[in-house]
Parts: sequence; C-alpha cells; structure tokens
Amino acid sequence: MDFQIYGGFQLLICTFFLLFAISGATLHEKNSSSSTSSLNSGSQINSNSVLVALLDSHYTELSELVEKALLLQTLEEAVSNHNITIFAPKNEALERDLDPEFKRFLLEPGNLRSLQNLLLFHMIPSRIETAQWNEQVNKSIHRNSLCKDAGNEILEISHKNGVKQIGEAKIIKENDIVRPDGVIHGIERVLIPKSVQQDFNARRSLRSISAVLPEGAPVVDPRTNRLKKPASPVPAGAPPALPIYAAMAPGPSLAPAPAPGPGGPHHHFDGEAQVKDFIQTLLHYGGYNELADILVNLTSLASEMGRLVSEGYVLTVLAPNDEAMAKLTTDQLSEPGAPEQIMYYHMIPEYQTEESMYNAVRRFGKVKYDTLRLPHKMVAEEADGSVKFGHGDEVSAYLFDPDIYTDGRISVQGIDGVLFPPEESKGATKAAEPVAKVTATPRRGKLMEVACGVLGAFGHFSSCH
Repeated sequence: MDFQIYGGFQLLICTFFLLFAISGATLHEKNSSSSTSSLNSGSQINSNSVLVALLDSHYTELSELVEKALLLQTLEEAVSNHNITIFAPKNEALERDLDPEFKRFLLEPGNLRSLQNLLLFHMIPSRIETAQWNEQVNKSIHRNSLCKDAGNEILEISHKNGVKQIGEAKIIKENDIVRPDGVIHGIERVLIPKSVQQDFNARRSLRSISAVLPEGAPVVDPRTNRLKKPASPVPAGAPPALPIYAAMAPGPSLAPAPAPGPGGPHHHFDGEAQVKDFIQTLLHYGGYNELADILVNLTSLASEMGRLVSEGYVLTVLAPNDEAMAKLTTDQLSEPGAPEQIMYYHMIPEYQTEESMYNAVRRFGKVKYDTLRLPHKMVAEEADGSVKFGHGDEVSAYLFDPDIYTDGRISVQGIDGVLFPPEESKGATKAAEPVAKVTATPRRGKLMEVACGVLGAFGHFSSCH
C-alpha cells in the first residue's frame, strides 16, 4: 500500500512538470512568432512608396532590371533612411537604343555588380523636384548617386536655355511619379558610369580568350634530308615572332594584305571587335570625331589595325583632338597616302599607358618610341608634369587626355597637336645670297714671269712688267 501511494505521488509530480514544460515552450513560440511578425512588418515598405510605384509604372524595362539585379532590399533600406530621386530611362532607351552587346554583357550572371552599379547610378539619395530646377536657372546642381563604385563621378543636373538635363540625358517627363518618399523623372537615354564602361571594355581581356596554338608544316633540312626539330612551344597569347612591319599592308594605295604572322587562320584575338570598341569609345568621349572619320572613312586603317591585333600585335595610338586636326592644311592632306602616313607616325607598336610613359620620361629624360612610319621615331620627354611628344617646341604636343581606351591590346592617349617627323635632310639648301663680281687680272705663266725678270735686269722690255 505504501509503495503504491509513493509511486502515484511520483507520477503526479512528473505529470505536473511535463505540463509546465509544454506550456512554457508554447509561450516561447508565441513570443518568438510575434517578434518575428513585428520585425517583418517593420521591414516592409509602405504601399504608397516610390518603389512600389516604380514596379507598377510604365517603366517596365527598368523595373525588370531592378528585380534581376536583386536591388529591392538595397532600395528599401535607402528609402527607409531618406527620400530618393530616380531618373528612369524610357523603355526604348533600354530596349532598342542600347547596344545589344552591352546589354548582353549586363545580363550575364558574372556581371551582376556592373548591372547594379548602372541602375544605382540613376538614383540620388535626396529629393529633387521641378521647383528646385526652376530656382536654379542657368545653374547646375551636383549630386552623388547611390552607386558607391562611381567614385568621384558626380551627376550634374542643369537647367539652361529651357532644357533640363541630368548628365548628358535630357529630362522628358518631370515629376512623372511623386510619392512621399521619392520622385521619379523620365529621361531619354541611359546614364553609363565610367566604372561600368571600363568593365565592359575589359571583357575582351586576355583572360577570357582561349587561343589555339599555331602549328606549321614540317621542314626538311636539305643537308641531312631529315626533318628539322620543331621550335620550342610558344604559349597562347605570346607576341608574334615576326616584327609588326612585316604584317602591315604593303602600301596605302593597296588593300590590306594577309598578315604573315604565326596565327594563320586561327586568330588569337578578336581585333575587329576591339578596334570597333575603341572607335566607339572615341565618339562617346567627344572631341575626336575627325580622327575616327580618318580611321573609318578616309582610309582603311581601322581594318588594318583590327587585323594586326587579331594576329597578336599591340598598338598605342596618340590621338590628336579635333582642334588639332582642324589646323591641318589642304596641302598636307591632298598628297596620295598623306592621311595614312600622318596616322602611321602617331601609332607606336608597343602597349603604353599614361603611367608607363610618364615613368619612363621621368627616369630617362628623353625616350624614343618606334612608330609604324619607318624609320622615324617619336621623341617623348617630361614637361610640366605631363608627357610632351615631338622634336622641339615648334612641332610638339602634350598628353592631356590620358587612357581614353585601354584593353590590354590597344591603348589610346589623347594629345593636343598633330605631329610630323623631322625632315630627313636637315642640310636643306638655303637661298643663295647675291655675290659681287670681282674682275681679276689674268695671271701669267711661271715661265713668262722668269723670262721677264731676266730681261728686266738688262733694262730691256720694261713693258714686260
């Protein structure tokens, strides 16, 4: 009897503790679920937010890219901290006007960071409405964007001559969408930050290109009638064995000849795409339209440069700006092959950047670079913290737009003058000065002078003297 009572008491205590533990766990779950729900409700944005309006607006291309770039959480945090202003490109700007290759680059999974930077570059962490523009007539407003990788690149909002712009894009719809936490303005084109443009230019770097090693035909040694030993293997992407002058076109009047480089039909690099890239960069940069016109329309140098780069050669182009090209006379361009010869003198068969050239002139004083116009060389020296090219002060140019385009194969450096090689014959004939005529008495022969001296000693033939 006592044992049963003791066992029943123990069972009652265990049941009490079990019920207590279950109730505590249930209460803990309710508290945790309530705190989670309150956290989620606190992180959700208002239905009247500018982000909700953007996703439901007629800017469908931009809203799709924002979702693909996984930027909703980032924008929610920005909206919770301050108002934002979104400059939304129209659908045609993102669908038709944008370069298909550039759009393909943005949508690749490995380039998600570039897509995010492009979209965040269109957003400003402050509220800007039409009233602020009207107060800043003929003035500019400078604001930083939400793109942290933009660095010192600042967006300029201007209102001049009745036209309102953000950077180079014209604003076509002011205050298109207004919400308590932000404003959306419609613009006509896409704003591309320099960091994204550089990433796009570097997509054709040597790391992303798989080259095919060229293999030549077997050669028989005529002395031993045996096969010669093959040359040591050359790694893919190595510079060609032949000099660049052997791969150039035979003359400006002839079509580009097939290069005798080691690549053959298997090109290591896509030179045509790279040349097209650098010419488009020149046009977007501004101030180098004349040079692009000469390379594409007046000569066949663009296709020749693309062929050289495809064979593995590298080039540095010293690009004169439009002001310098406008100073060229008709006589300098009218001779057959003159544009080609001028441009050959501005091409260096090396890959040089502004930093490498400046370090060279700082260290060695004067540096002579080979050019594609044999046998002339380009002289460079340090001047006023920059690099000066040319011979003397009369024909010289300064490097003032550094690294306009650098992709590992082609380097474009902007200069402020057109350069010409020094005259091959420095001893040019000067204008002959008039010489006064001097009448000289005819000189007698030596035998006649001796005879006259003998006869004069005897006093005869005095007229002989």
